[in-house]
Amino acid sequence: MRDPMHVHIPFSQWDQHFPLLLKHRLQPELAFKWPDLDPSLLPAVKRAGQQLAEEGLGVTVHAPFMDLNPGAIEPLVREATRQRWMQTLEVAELLQARLVVLHPGFDRWRYGGQSQPWIDACLDFLPPLLEQAASQECLLVLENIFEETPDTLAAVLKTLDSPWLGHCFDAGHWNLFAKCSMEQWFEALAPWIRHLHIHDNSGDRDAHLAIGEGNIDFPLLFDYMKNLQSSPSMTLEIHDCEALLRCVGSVKSLLPR
Repeated sequence: MRDPMHVHIPFSQWDQHFPLLLKHRLQPELAFKWPDLDPSLLPAVKRAGQQLAEEGLGVTVHAPFMDLNPGAIEPLVREATRQRWMQTLEVAELLQARLVVLHPGFDRWRYGGQSQPWIDACLDFLPPLLEQAASQECLLVLENIFEETPDTLAAVLKTLDSPWLGHCFDAGHWNLFAKCSMEQWFEALAPWIRHLHIHDNSGDRDAHLAIGEGNIDFPLLFDYMKNLQSSPSMTLEIHDCEALLRCVGSVKSLLPR
């Protein structure tokens, strides 16, 4: 079975970090920003995919997220989101990636506490994207960011009920923004959890620390993982390379056998 663990690598730093991946046999989650999606860079993306395939390393992809929102009320924002995410699926195909992480972008403060207009816009936005994902056999996972509860994500996932759409549980973002326990989050979204983002913080900023350097209860998180119907893949989103390498072994020791 392929190793479920990946590590966060910005695509703009691919040449810098590829030797490190090879040395430690680490699989990347390549994070793309809008400049990385320029058509002139597609040959470099394809080459990265070939390098990974030759080494037998898997890859996941993180889509651009700044200012993007599939549930935006402004149609021009939704169109920009559609364009960038379809471009992301294009690079995912070149990389032979089978999972793409998307930031859904719901923030109750922007919508006056009214979530239904955002949900309705998402339900209209996502089906064409899912059709493309299905043709590539590429799973899309919606990551929690500012969500205080799992309700909006659950509404979208349950209504669309697609095998090509799941949830990425980001432990660091949950610790910063959620107003419910981890147990409540997993109870609501367990059927759709397909991927995790692992990084720590102390609840004050999105610090992307190694586990144990903040206050998130990771043993509890991995206990909840054992009760999921299928084992999710995961990405260590630790931005310091030395801390990342220290963390790899400790995370593997917590994984369900």
